Amino acid sequence: MCDHGGPAVTGHVRRSGACGLAVRAVTENVSRPATGVRRPCLIVNPRSGGGKASRFRIAERARAFGAQVLVIDDSLPQDLATVSRRAVGDGADLLGVAGGDGTQALVAGVAAESGLPFVVVPAGTRNHFAMDLGLDRDDPSAALDALTDGVELRVDLGYAGERAFVNNVSFGAYAALVRDPAYREDKIGTIVRILPEFLARHEGPALVVRAGLLTVDRPDAVLVSNNPYQVDDPAGFGKRARLDSGLLGVLAARAETPAETAAGLRGGRLHGLTRLATPEDVVIYAEAPVVPVGLDGEAVTLRTPVRCRISPGSLRVWVPRDRPGVAPTGRRPPGWAVVRRAASWEKRARALIRRC
Repeated sequence: MCDHGGPAVTGHVRRSGACGLAVRAVTENVSRPATGVRRPCLIVNPRSGGGKASRFRIAERARAFGAQVLVIDDSLPQDLATVSRRAVGDGADLLGVAGGDGTQALVAGVAAESGLPFVVVPAGTRNHFAMDLGLDRDDPSAALDALTDGVELRVDLGYAGERAFVNNVSFGAYAALVRDPAYREDKIGTIVRILPEFLARHEGPALVVRAGLLTVDRPDAVLVSNNPYQVDDPAGFGKRARLDSGLLGVLAARAETPAETAAGLRGGRLHGLTRLATPEDVVIYAEAPVVPVGLDGEAVTLRTPVRCRISPGSLRVWVPRDRPGVAPTGRRPPGWAVVRRAASWEKRARALIRRC
């Protein structure tokens, strides 16, 4: 039995009702001109992405736009949430951050709670959040155009306990993978190479996932995302069709052997995969007081049970008016609820590597 009031761990998936969870209707996100900021503040992590902020002279360019710049020395222990709140207390009326997704999430949480606009400068390694916003990841300095010729988007923000996340939070084998030393150097390659082993040999505390009427017992890996991923993506490195659906995406996977897992990946399906989209809270129970978690790719530890929730439209993101990754006007993204099998794992991996 779980030690924290959760359901029994029995090794099955249980559903109540005909089809589990309801999905609410949402409206299209409408951008509006970004105006009225006088004291923008940009937090810069100079080491993210192998020094990308320095190569593109992000700090200098931000100052030229009139922003106060706080350069973080990540070799010293610092609480970026505290740094951000101090900036707000000193009069900042916009918060921006140049760094990776984990850094983005910490500052985004403060921007949301303060009701301030937020600027994403994709100076990390992969920058999933920036990709889904349509930003230019090849030239992170282009994101600063949001300060002078930008539009405001209202997007959702995920929370795991009190910690905000812009992309996803992972548990079990996925979280263990984030802690692997090779992961930071080559995330795609590491996942492709050792995900089957991690799923099959994961020996962490038994997990239970509960979301409304759905309960998943003893999954080996769990991924909860801020908006669902667009394609059948058991590793969680695909693209989200939208960031304003008001829904959490959930992937829970079980595997028996590395060979079985590898075969499932090649076919676009993973053995024992449960997936859903829900506006309801998703609670992760464990037979341990704390669990290792991958939060936007950063290894952290959270107390159990971990309650994940979506905060619809709570983040005011300023983006440049012209972005290379924006779909043509009038084209609606495909619905995530229809799970489509990919043609092959090799083809998907090559496409993902080209995007990253």
